[in-house]
Amino acid sequence: MGEVAVNGREPIMADDLLDDEVMVNGSASDSKENVEGLVNGAVELTERIKRRAKRPSKFVTSKELSRANSDSQVIAPLRALKNSRKSRSGFGRGLPKKGGAGGKGTWGALGSELAEEEVDGAIDPNDPNYDEANPEHRDFKLKVINLDRSDEELQKQISSLVAEYFDHGDTQEAYLSLDEAGLGRGPRAHLVLVAAVELAMEHKPSHREMTSVLLADLYGHLLFETHYAKGYDVLVKNLSELVLDTPEAPTILGNFIARSIADDCIPPKFLQSYKGKVDCEHAVVTLARSDSLLSMRHGLVRLDNVWGVGGGTRPVKYLVKKMALLLEEFLSSADIAEATRCLLELEVPHFHHELVRILSLFSF
Repeated sequence: MGEVAVNGREPIMADDLLDDEVMVNGSASDSKENVEGLVNGAVELTERIKRRAKRPSKFVTSKELSRANSDSQVIAPLRALKNSRKSRSGFGRGLPKKGGAGGKGTWGALGSELAEEEVDGAIDPNDPNYDEANPEHRDFKLKVINLDRSDEELQKQISSLVAEYFDHGDTQEAYLSLDEAGLGRGPRAHLVLVAAVELAMEHKPSHREMTSVLLADLYGHLLFETHYAKGYDVLVKNLSELVLDTPEAPTILGNFIARSIADDCIPPKFLQSYKGKVDCEHAVVTLARSDSLLSMRHGLVRLDNVWGVGGGTRPVKYLVKKMALLLEEFLSSADIAEATRCLLELEVPHFHHELVRILSLFSF
């Protein structure tokens, strides 16, 4: 191997440079990096090369950094960092993006939108659920609500709730709706009965039956005896106006009063209190109708069917029997109008095929 003279010192062998320290400018070299190359068997030495230290990436975890430091001084780029789901903005808290449910075509973990904090402007001010953080910086208007509503407004709201009851038929739901609206409290609770009966007069007998059931179920919870007595008293006095829209109003109201007495909502002496005190002919018809229904034999039991026997809630065998009696009466009297009226009173249009079946059996 060739010899090399370093700053006038005695020559050293190139082999020794690879294993021992080399004196450069009077100081020992720190590593083998001072040896740059071989020229004709000799080593050319230059000044020490200053390399920039490789800093670990801030995206490298502590485990990866410790593993890299234990293996070598050079940190190789990890391919997993490219696919890391952690935030790269530098302003995060170190948590995974989208709660760890990020990726192509995803919106985040299920239910993560419920945990998001609301920021200013994130909600439309026109949204009914908009909550203004600083209302003093915005213009707003106060609307005065008059809690002392008139009787007409109360009856209109009650009628809408009773109409909903006609759709679902759940007396418990109707009671909760009336109670939440505050319509069964105070001195005007009798308007619940007035509005319900007036609405039932304009509907079918099946709806009148539902109204009677509702009034019976509300007793002791929302309405009491005084409310029933006052409500029926208001209806008796308004019969002259009710007959304009419903000509059968006196008879219908008489049925309602008799049914309430049978359901123990009002005592039988309620009718006795009107004797000799009524001048309206419509009121006389109403009281006479109620008295006749209560005076007949087993009247209280028969009042369960005061609104007829129709409706889809009746048993199938019961409806078949009624249709058979209807056809037998028609064959004996040949009165088509009466048979049609009886068929419509059953209120079972989905069961008219049974009429055809029974009629075909009679023809054989």
